[in-house]
Amino acid sequence: MSDSLRKLIIEKPGAWGVFAPVNKRIYFAIALGALSSLLVIVTMVSLAWVVDGLLHSAENIWLWVGLAFLFTVLGLGTKLAAFTVSHLGAFDLEVILRTALSEHLARVPLGFLTQKGSGAITKVIQDDVKTLHVFVADSTPFYGRSVAMPAVTLVLLFAIDWRMALASIGVLAIALVAMSFAMRNFDALATRYEAERENINNTVIEFVQAMPVIRTFDDGSSSFGRYQNALNGFREVFIIWLKQAGVSVKLSMVLLSPLATLLALFAIGAFFYANGSIEFSTWLAILLIGAGLAESIMPLMWLNNFIRKAQASAKRIQELLKSPVLPISDNPQVPADSAIEFDSVSFSYGNRDQNALEDVSFTVPQGTVTALVGPSGAGKSTVAKLIPRFWDVNQGQIRIGGVNVREMTFEVLMNHVSFVFQDTFLFHDTLINNIKLGLPDVTQAEIEDAARAAQAHDFITQLPDGYETVAGDRGTRLSGGQRQRITIARAILQNRPIVVLDEATAFADPENEAALIHALSNLMQHRTVIVIAHRLATIKDADQIVVFDHGKVAESGKHQQLVDQDGVYARLWRSYEEAQGWSLGRRSADPVPHNSESQQQQAEEIQ
Repeated sequence: MSDSLRKLIIEKPGAWGVFAPVNKRIYFAIALGALSSLLVIVTMVSLAWVVDGLLHSAENIWLWVGLAFLFTVLGLGTKLAAFTVSHLGAFDLEVILRTALSEHLARVPLGFLTQKGSGAITKVIQDDVKTLHVFVADSTPFYGRSVAMPAVTLVLLFAIDWRMALASIGVLAIALVAMSFAMRNFDALATRYEAERENINNTVIEFVQAMPVIRTFDDGSSSFGRYQNALNGFREVFIIWLKQAGVSVKLSMVLLSPLATLLALFAIGAFFYANGSIEFSTWLAILLIGAGLAESIMPLMWLNNFIRKAQASAKRIQELLKSPVLPISDNPQVPADSAIEFDSVSFSYGNRDQNALEDVSFTVPQGTVTALVGPSGAGKSTVAKLIPRFWDVNQGQIRIGGVNVREMTFEVLMNHVSFVFQDTFLFHDTLINNIKLGLPDVTQAEIEDAARAAQAHDFITQLPDGYETVAGDRGTRLSGGQRQRITIARAILQNRPIVVLDEATAFADPENEAALIHALSNLMQHRTVIVIAHRLATIKDADQIVVFDHGKVAESGKHQQLVDQDGVYARLWRSYEEAQGWSLGRRSADPVPHNSESQQQQAEEIQ
């Protein structure tokens, strides 16, 4: 998908700008819809002449019968062709929009996707694109019909009898006045209506997702209360709408129905026919044609709602396509090695004023292990996510092998860095496909070797379907430790020179942790490694420990050196050691012992 096509979609605001890639087919479908409506009108005129011929024994009656049949077939054919063209255009538009959105999102900073939220992005890619698909497929032929048919009908009515034409217009005028009363404060009520509907959806989703918490802590009053409040809000706006527009809408619906116009034309036509001021065939033609006037106006009223939804969806699609992308260098370079250097890096998240990192500088030599430690929120994970350009730094440079990461193509950069996060993600696919993600041509033997190195092969082979076992949605059919080992196998198979481990053993139980540590040691061999860890005992032997505090590098060095400095790391280490000695040896209800003997006894319990 070329960037020029994306620019074409966002060039003109609104739905018709989004339709630009398929606008020729849309206009053709509208034209076919208009032609179909004209053929229907001509068919009605032909039938009037047929009736006139029957009354007056005209010789050319069969000609009019043949023309009526021909125009009927042509009308149905053009209507079918209009919907065929519109549906084909809608399917092409759906492919174009989803491809353009996917390719664009692959180039925006990961931070934008995080802030936007998966729900909002999913709504755009799925729901909004589907809304435009439905509009193009089903509404555009009616659009042509609803514009052409009233105009041509009025022209014919005035040409046949201006008095009857004015009668038709009078009925429509009364209906439109009633509709105008119904449409008072429509935008405000419609906005509130949609907001209340979304509130109900969000409440239902929250209730389903939080079911374990609700069953554990809530008797239903809180969770069901929020749902009931959402229903009450929707009920309130719906009642307001009905009170304001109920009578007007019902009246306008009756008047806009073909029956109302037909009754008016029948009554007035009967009066004129009784006075001899109109021919029966003329009266019949007006009845046949005039009834279609209101029938063609009604879809136009409904189309207004579809157009409003299409405009809202198009606006969200265009806003997403306008989101800024990460710049790509015109002269990309390739790193000389896998050494990493942070040079006076400062960074702030887009929605925050305070910097998450401030003038951060450190170097990770090739083939070494560097641990990043510090209090929660100190900036450790931010450092890790800046390396593959999930975000771009505000100031300074991040270099890999002497090359600024901004001067690399995304393919080169990602071929140098692999990640193992504490929050694992597996696709709803087989384990073998999850392991070989991004490497479709690897062999079964290579996949199994990677799984063995990740300590995953044994538990995989014990599963009923082995490597063909489906992991489930986000890997829910596996335990946390098993999911983590699958992701480690994926990283081992990728065989990239830089590995970033973000608290990879945080949620593992003791048995799984031993397997994970063994798997991670295989992954780290002969690679440049950055480890983010809260369990300080796991990084005591790191080649370098960089300590962060409030977004800055507080100190760096080896374990013992940092402990002797009595700085931030030493404080963290003391807190870590104290935490390791904690136990449940004393109940909270027991009195706190004050004498030395009881203190000695408590110490023995803790040990």
